[in-house]
Amino acid sequence: MKNRILGKTGKSVSEIGFGAWAIGGTWGEVSLDDAKAALNAALDAGITFIDTADGYGDGRSEKI
Repeated sequence: MKNRILGKTGKSVSEIGFGAWAIGGTWGEVSLDDAKAALNAALDAGITFIDTADGYGDGRSEKI
């Protein structure tokens, strides 16, 4: 996985990010097991940039 510097933060993050909106369940039911499997697959692939927000499933994606 290639990394790059995130803006002016100086932090190195993966060029590919994981969008956590779907695991929040906003777009339909996603089981906890499926959500964890998707997130773990992203981490295993070297993804370090995760887009999440408290509004994604009323905080569900952040809790996962």
